[in-house]
Amino acid sequence: MPNSLTFIIAAMQQRKHSVTISDVAKAAGVSVSTVSRVLNGKDDVAKETELHIQEVIQKLEYTSSLAARSMRSEKTNMIGLIMPDIAGAYAREIMLGVNRAIAESDHDLLLFTTGDVRKHETASREQQYVSMLGNSITDGVIIVAPVTEVFSVETPIVSIDPVMGHPGYPAIHATNYQGALDAMNYLIGLGHRRIGFIAGRPELESAVRRLRGYQDALKQANIELDESLIVTGDFTTGTAEECARQLMDLQEPPTAIFAANDQSAIGVYHAALERGLRIPEDMSLIGFDNLPEAAYLNLTTIDQFLSEMGYQATKTLFQLIEGKPLEKQIQQMPTHLVVRNSCREIKAG
Repeated sequence: MPNSLTFIIAAMQQRKHSVTISDVAKAAGVSVSTVSRVLNGKDDVAKETELHIQEVIQKLEYTSSLAARSMRSEKTNMIGLIMPDIAGAYAREIMLGVNRAIAESDHDLLLFTTGDVRKHETASREQQYVSMLGNSITDGVIIVAPVTEVFSVETPIVSIDPVMGHPGYPAIHATNYQGALDAMNYLIGLGHRRIGFIAGRPELESAVRRLRGYQDALKQANIELDESLIVTGDFTTGTAEECARQLMDLQEPPTAIFAANDQSAIGVYHAALERGLRIPEDMSLIGFDNLPEAAYLNLTTIDQFLSEMGYQATKTLFQLIEGKPLEKQIQQMPTHLVVRNSCREIKAG
């Protein structure tokens, strides 16, 4: 058999195509179903046959040895990261934290994205990705801003900024409500009474809590809520531009805008520039995230320490993979008001 195996492997190398499970079966002299049972860790294959198939898989470098790695141990040393969008600064900051934790470990990272937070059937895509990554490809999955509350897989899952405050899996999110209160109290303390709010994706718990913080801050300051000052965005710059224009077109426009994230605040900057308005001389602005771009724009914002959230989510996932108990299912990152120069005091009257 060794001579025959060598001949078959050499022939396949000459064909220069991706090795399939059928190629493995042919080279090993067994059926495809037998190879499949070995790949899936079934114990109904004779030990000698299993070892022979493993040898063929390694020599053929089947699926870049990922399947072989999975067979040789119960772990792949690979984790998955699912994000709705990797183009923005928000994603970059989270990935910096994930990367730091990966660098400290012996794990590799596999990234999946839908490419755009505005795509339809996001929940369906999330379910598909988690099922795929959890099927012997990864040891666990981190999912960012998921809209799915429960995943029907046994793979360890940790979420960042989930759809619900207490989903069916460990999660990490910021103290969004307190951060929004701090932002609003800062503006109210500067004398602002007509404060516009550009909300985020309404299906996310973080957006709901920031909206509630906006509303409660007004109530606590005995300022009547004006629903026309609230417009719903989706955390993207383009949509926020449209929202800002809507606020600016009001018969009595706001003296300040609280954008639910920094990307939305950038959209307000664009709309203000288009209208010839200056920030903060003509209108005050505050954001939420503290992205690096916020410092360049001198934007007052709420820091939710995104990089640290990515780092902690990855470390939490490692704990689950190792079977260690978690102190908390839900971890909250304290937010912090970062005062720069995008807001000004106004006098009553």
